[in-house]
Amino acid sequence: MSRAPSVPRPRDAEGQALHLRLAQRLREQLRQQCTPPGTRLASVRACAREHGVNPQTVVAAYDLLQAQGLVEARARQGFFVRSPAHGGPAGTPEPGGAREAREPGIAAPTQALALLRAGLARGGEPGAARAMPGCGSLPAEWLQASPLAQALRRLLREGGAVQAAQGYGCAEGDPRLRAQLARLLAEQEVAVPAPQLLLCNGATQALDLVARSLLRPGDAVMVEQPGPPLAFAQLARQGLRLLPVARGAQGPDLARVSHWARSRKPRLMVVSARMHNPTGGDIATGCAHQLLELAREHDFLIAEDDGYAALCDRGPPLLSAMDGLRRTLLLGSLSQLLAPGWRVGFLAAPASLVERLLETKLLAGLASPALTERALALLFERGSVPRQAAALRERLARARRQAVQAARHQGCRFELAPRGLFGWVDTGVDTERLALRLHERGWLIAPGRLFDPEARPSTRMRLNFAHAQDPCFWSEYARALRACAA
Repeated sequence: MSRAPSVPRPRDAEGQALHLRLAQRLREQLRQQCTPPGTRLASVRACAREHGVNPQTVVAAYDLLQAQGLVEARARQGFFVRSPAHGGPAGTPEPGGAREAREPGIAAPTQALALLRAGLARGGEPGAARAMPGCGSLPAEWLQASPLAQALRRLLREGGAVQAAQGYGCAEGDPRLRAQLARLLAEQEVAVPAPQLLLCNGATQALDLVARSLLRPGDAVMVEQPGPPLAFAQLARQGLRLLPVARGAQGPDLARVSHWARSRKPRLMVVSARMHNPTGGDIATGCAHQLLELAREHDFLIAEDDGYAALCDRGPPLLSAMDGLRRTLLLGSLSQLLAPGWRVGFLAAPASLVERLLETKLLAGLASPALTERALALLFERGSVPRQAAALRERLARARRQAVQAARHQGCRFELAPRGLFGWVDTGVDTERLALRLHERGWLIAPGRLFDPEARPSTRMRLNFAHAQDPCFWSEYARALRACAA
């Protein structure tokens, strides 16, 4: 008996079968973790409309992904992303309602790492000019390279570059740069002697030092909701229990802080007093005083993240200034002002904790990059850093006005008055879906789910004002928004 002839698959202009190309595109999304495990893929008809192919092509692509173990089909429900970390399919209900009973925030949202990888990859592309509204830094062309080059040339002329590169450098960090930072903090009413300052590879490493030095797996840490996703990933990776505290217009929800402090005995709270990531808001002075009182009453430390404050005019007093560095640790960064790739930050800590933090730094990487720190010390001594900060704030203010106007024209609603580098925007649609559609078009946004320690779906996104003036982005945004709303 003769076999029925196979129906040829549709092919693109280059001769590749369309279902193979579609499967490759979807597989790349899964590889970059843009679609979290348990997520339902678009329906066959919706996917066909979005990619301009027939439904049979989508079915063939989904079947191929299922054969590769990346997705699973559920009867009368559709196709769902499988978890790479487990043998079973993602999203399968846990026995006895364990999913609902699990303590909030224990698992880190892995999409945060995907956002970081995507942002770093974009920044590393030669000649990459496309703005990325979801990234966390300033455009490279905003940063002045000439002061850095001048500082390095001066070190070379004076022999300082060779001297700095020959040894490991000071374990605490370059003494001249620490002295400059101590003066800078004193202007912000944070009285910190240079011996209580450690230089780090950015504020990210500063938080890592705090967690590794002062906490143990299983300890509870309060985090703001929304808050910085990389902090969630860092802390959860170390086996810490994340306790979410809602962040409002006045600051963290003090009633929730008090509840967690009484019931879970947290060892630490991570908070931003000003230029909060992602909302851009500040803590009201009254809220700050009450938060410090709760820390004293319930004996927990506060890690104050001040990594973006230099990009905004003077805000409210720092918690570290009000507390005198008794229960607070101040985490800061210079990378945003000068060059993100230089990775220079600092950690100001109570005198009783400095030795433990220094030991952890030594074990993690011996010493700081001496050449980089020496060059930055020169820039401080010549007044280049304050000038650079003032110029960036002025340029950011112009960009912010344009971005806010464009966002509001598309129906975006800002949760707080726009200021600083970030805006927290309500789009009216699930921003996870919105991010996927824009990613297909080559645009990177930061959906609200990333900034929630419980990784719940959200209609909000973080908007980087410095990257949000391109009319092409807003045209694609409007198109993706209509598709998501439909």
